[in-house]
Amino acid sequence: MSHAPSTIEITRPDDWHLHLRDGALLERVVPATARRFGRAIVMPNLVPAVTTVERALAYRERILAACPAGAGFEPLMTLYLTDETPVSEIAAAAKSPHVAGVKVYPRGATTHSSEGVSDLTERGAVLEALASSGLPLLVHGETTDPDCDVFDRERVYLEETLSKVIERYPALRVVFEHITTLEAAEFVRDSPARVAATITPQHLLLNRNAIFAGGLRPHHYCLPVLKRERDRRALLAAATSGDPSFFLGTDSAPHPRAAKEADCGCAGIYSAPVALEAYAEAFASVGALERLEGFASHFGADFYGLPRNTGRVRLIAEPWSPPAFEGDGESALRVFLGGEMLRYRVVD
Repeated sequence: MSHAPSTIEITRPDDWHLHLRDGALLERVVPATARRFGRAIVMPNLVPAVTTVERALAYRERILAACPAGAGFEPLMTLYLTDETPVSEIAAAAKSPHVAGVKVYPRGATTHSSEGVSDLTERGAVLEALASSGLPLLVHGETTDPDCDVFDRERVYLEETLSKVIERYPALRVVFEHITTLEAAEFVRDSPARVAATITPQHLLLNRNAIFAGGLRPHHYCLPVLKRERDRRALLAAATSGDPSFFLGTDSAPHPRAAKEADCGCAGIYSAPVALEAYAEAFASVGALERLEGFASHFGADFYGLPRNTGRVRLIAEPWSPPAFEGDGESALRVFLGGEMLRYRVVD
């Protein structure tokens, strides 16, 4: 029986799904990602939403201004698709070297999605423009039908909407974001290479029981919600399989403590400070650390047609426990896995 390695060195990874917020919160959370990751696909669900290239470029400048000196971090911007997005904006996005994709939120599906698309299947002209441009469509894949059980929202959206769109537009490139179910993993695995998926650390390490362990755990509430143990195992198998269709996307989504611990708490898990260690924990749990580099550092860059990073990141086998919170009081940010013992630690 082989022993877990004492040191892991991988190509500097990228985060292909990230929330950085804006304003003071942006300035607080950017450094956690910039220290570890070379690039990140930045989500556009601000208020107001990043619906144009002009807004995306302005947001990019705010992100760069918040980066630590010498970090060498590159934010890759996205546009927020609405029912009113014109084809001309897709064309402008395709020409910009700083816009890497177009994000679709079903209206009302998650944080700041009130301007999202009411029915993706009716956005034919935009989907054709995206297919022609080569820009990928980044999909938050959940139905918002109020009659649908919350644990079935991803599966139903896949069956009723996403699978039809992918079949109808054979040149359209799609990233099925933060997949959470066995069905989604199987769908992506069996799809052509133009379809890929990101997987979060929380969906690799936790199942829905974690939300209710010893009481209600609001800091484990995210969207899409954690699913069954069979789903977690399927996602872990996909992530550690070496299949280039699956790659790292943290969906790190910070909210102040007061917004999480509330009568109507916000969805989102802030994982950026421990993201790479959390993924290492998941891969180590099934003896697959040798496949972490492909998932974290190679497959996403290859899908987006970008060069792989040249820097290196080293993790050592050293038990440690991250702090439970960053900051104090109601504005503190709860850190994913904070207070728990992890096996690997990133060293500078």
